[in-house]
Amino acid sequence: MKGYLGEFEELVLLTIANLGEDAYGLAILRDINERAKRNLSIGAIHSTLTRLEEKGFITSYQGEPTKERGGRRKRYFELTSSAITGLNDMKSLRDQLWANAKVELTLK
Repeated sequence: MKGYLGEFEELVLLTIANLGEDAYGLAILRDINERAKRNLSIGAIHSTLTRLEEKGFITSYQGEPTKERGGRRKRYFELTSSAITGLNDMKSLRDQLWANAKVELTLK
Protein backbone atom coordinates (compact mmCIF):
# COMPACT_ATOMS: atom_id res chain seq x y z
CA MET A 1 0.00 0.00 0.00
CA LYS A 2 1.32 3.45 -0.89
CA GLY A 3 0.95 5.32 2.37
CA TYR A 4 -1.65 5.23 5.09
CA LEU A 5 -5.30 5.04 4.05
CA GLY A 6 -7.46 7.16 6.35
CA GLU A 7 -11.16 6.65 7.11
CA PHE A 8 -12.32 9.52 4.91
CA GLU A 9 -10.01 8.45 2.09
CA GLU A 10 -11.49 4.95 2.34
CA LEU A 11 -14.99 6.46 2.13
CA VAL A 12 -14.04 8.45 -0.99
CA LEU A 13 -12.46 5.41 -2.66
CA LEU A 14 -15.51 3.25 -1.93
CA THR A 15 -17.75 5.99 -3.32
CA ILE A 16 -15.68 6.10 -6.52
CA ALA A 17 -16.04 2.31 -6.76
CA ASN A 18 -19.81 2.60 -6.32
CA LEU A 19 -20.22 5.41 -8.85
CA GLY A 20 -18.10 3.70 -11.51
CA GLU A 21 -17.99 5.73 -14.74
CA ASP A 22 -20.00 8.53 -13.08
CA ALA A 23 -17.32 9.28 -10.45
CA TYR A 24 -16.59 13.00 -10.68
CA GLY A 25 -16.22 15.58 -7.90
CA LEU A 26 -19.79 16.78 -7.42
CA ALA A 27 -21.27 13.27 -7.78
CA ILE A 28 -18.82 11.99 -5.15
CA LEU A 29 -19.75 14.86 -2.82
CA ARG A 30 -23.49 14.31 -3.21
CA ASP A 31 -23.21 10.54 -2.71
CA ILE A 32 -21.13 10.85 0.46
CA ASN A 33 -23.34 13.60 1.89
CA GLU A 34 -26.44 11.49 1.28
CA ARG A 35 -25.13 8.10 2.43
CA ALA A 36 -23.03 9.27 5.37
CA LYS A 37 -25.43 12.05 6.43
CA ARG A 38 -22.61 14.59 6.25
CA ASN A 39 -22.47 18.15 5.00
CA LEU A 40 -19.07 18.24 3.31
CA SER A 41 -17.73 20.97 1.07
CA ILE A 42 -16.50 20.45 -2.47
CA GLY A 43 -13.11 21.70 -1.26
CA ALA A 44 -12.84 18.81 1.19
CA ILE A 45 -13.56 16.36 -1.62
CA HIS A 46 -11.12 18.00 -4.04
CA SER A 47 -8.27 18.06 -1.51
CA THR A 48 -8.87 14.38 -0.71
CA LEU A 49 -9.01 13.47 -4.41
CA THR A 50 -5.72 15.31 -4.98
CA ARG A 51 -4.10 13.50 -2.05
CA LEU A 52 -5.39 10.11 -3.26
CA GLU A 53 -4.05 10.80 -6.75
CA GLU A 54 -0.65 11.78 -5.32
CA LYS A 55 -0.59 8.54 -3.30
CA GLY A 56 -1.34 6.55 -6.46
CA PHE A 57 -4.76 5.29 -5.33
CA ILE A 58 -6.71 6.97 -8.17
CA THR A 59 -6.18 8.30 -11.65
CA SER A 60 -8.23 10.98 -13.35
CA TYR A 61 -9.17 12.03 -16.83
CA GLN A 62 -11.13 14.86 -18.43
CA GLY A 63 -14.56 14.16 -19.90
CA GLU A 64 -16.00 15.91 -22.92
CA PRO A 65 -17.11 19.56 -22.66
CA THR A 66 -20.83 19.99 -21.99
CA LYS A 67 -23.24 22.84 -22.70
CA GLU A 68 -24.77 22.67 -19.21
CA ARG A 69 -21.29 23.32 -17.75
CA GLY A 70 -20.60 26.22 -20.12
CA GLY A 71 -18.22 24.15 -22.24
CA ARG A 72 -16.17 23.02 -19.24
CA ARG A 73 -15.11 19.42 -18.76
CA LYS A 74 -15.71 17.18 -15.76
CA ARG A 75 -12.74 15.41 -14.20
CA TYR A 76 -13.54 11.72 -13.68
CA PHE A 77 -11.78 9.41 -11.24
CA GLU A 78 -10.89 5.71 -11.34
CA LEU A 79 -9.37 3.38 -8.78
CA THR A 80 -5.89 1.98 -9.35
CA SER A 81 -4.80 -1.53 -8.43
CA SER A 82 -3.14 -0.01 -5.32
CA ALA A 83 -6.53 1.33 -4.21
CA ILE A 84 -8.22 -2.03 -4.73
CA THR A 85 -5.48 -3.76 -2.73
CA GLY A 86 -5.67 -1.10 -0.01
CA LEU A 87 -9.45 -1.34 0.25
CA ASN A 88 -9.34 -5.13 0.43
CA ASP A 89 -6.65 -4.94 3.14
CA MET A 90 -8.78 -2.50 5.16
CA LYS A 91 -11.87 -4.70 4.79
CA SER A 92 -9.90 -7.74 5.97
CA LEU A 93 -8.58 -5.85 8.97
CA ARG A 94 -12.04 -4.56 9.89
CA ASP A 95 -13.58 -8.04 9.47
CA GLN A 96 -10.91 -9.53 11.78
CA LEU A 97 -11.45 -6.84 14.39
CA TRP A 98 -15.24 -7.28 14.32
CA ALA A 99 -14.94 -11.07 14.51
CA ASN A 100 -12.60 -10.85 17.50
CA ALA A 101 -14.37 -8.05 19.36
CA LYS A 102 -14.84 -9.02 23.03
CA VAL A 103 -17.99 -6.96 23.45
CA GLU A 104 -21.28 -7.02 21.62
CA LEU A 105 -21.77 -3.59 20.06
CA THR A 106 -25.55 -3.20 20.12
CA LEU A 107 -27.90 -0.63 21.54
CA LYS A 108 -30.19 -1.81 24.30
